[in-house]
Amino acid sequence: MSLETARRVLRIEARAIEEVMARLDGAFERAVELLLACKGRVVVTGMGKSGLVARKISATLSSTGTPSFFLHPADAVHGDLGMLARGDAMLGVSYGGETDEIVALLEALKRLEMPLVMLTGKPKSTLGEASAVVLDVSVTEEACSLNLAPTASTTVAMAVGDALAVSLLERRGFQPDDFAALHPGGRLGKKLLRVEHLMHAGAAMPRVDVTAAMPDVFHEMSAKKLGMTTVTATHGKLAGILTDGDLRRLMEKQGGKALELTAGAAMTRNPQTIAAHTLASEALNLMEKRRITSVVVTDENGVALGVVHLHDLWTLQLI
Repeated sequence: MSLETARRVLRIEARAIEEVMARLDGAFERAVELLLACKGRVVVTGMGKSGLVARKISATLSSTGTPSFFLHPADAVHGDLGMLARGDAMLGVSYGGETDEIVALLEALKRLEMPLVMLTGKPKSTLGEASAVVLDVSVTEEACSLNLAPTASTTVAMAVGDALAVSLLERRGFQPDDFAALHPGGRLGKKLLRVEHLMHAGAAMPRVDVTAAMPDVFHEMSAKKLGMTTVTATHGKLAGILTDGDLRRLMEKQGGKALELTAGAAMTRNPQTIAAHTLASEALNLMEKRRITSVVVTDENGVALGVVHLHDLWTLQLI
């Protein structure tokens, strides 16, 4: 019985989204243009369940490059109107379009010359008629078996809010680096980290010249504790690498004579490298696929910039 109910609810809500998708027209484009032109913040408001949807829309806007905050309409008429300023725009959510607390804000919006975009199921309502742009988010029926509790209608409003946020994201040319800057914490921020922020660079990067004697190679690898060292030539260009494994195999094969070699003679040439802008998650996938524990970061000229170690990426818990 519960499964049957669940499937019915999902069918109704899916159908409601398909219906609103079919109704999208030039009004949506105008709403995007209006919000894109906003020089201040997009203030999102709504009461009750619509208020909860409005909070989510505001959060999505803010995290995707459109400055936004949620304003409770009841609080607004009791002192929080001071949060509004010329240059802001308002995005309202009210299915019936007659929410008294939002209607009470219309005079202030007019005074501040703040345009209003409404998500409503009643375009001819008071709020619909007062809007610069109205988006019809009406539904044929609610998923509630009593056809009373906001269910399909809130789903549609949230989906249209997402559509606005993503459209604005694309129009602004919002990139992964921008997203990472707004999400420095948590798993999203970690997945968007670039290796340039994680690599062992400068004095922390293991580095020897191609002419370095093997004792100097041992000392550098021991001091930097990454189990490897880069081997560089003129102007810091990467010539190769030497790893703990390379040294063990070399000693097994040549014994004490290995100590007489230079780094250039013993190194592995053409090692795997990555660019500084590579995502940490991409670096992790590469290293696990190639079964290597370190990878050298180089610039476009092949100059060694740093080293990323597998353990540095594991500690980020990117998976």
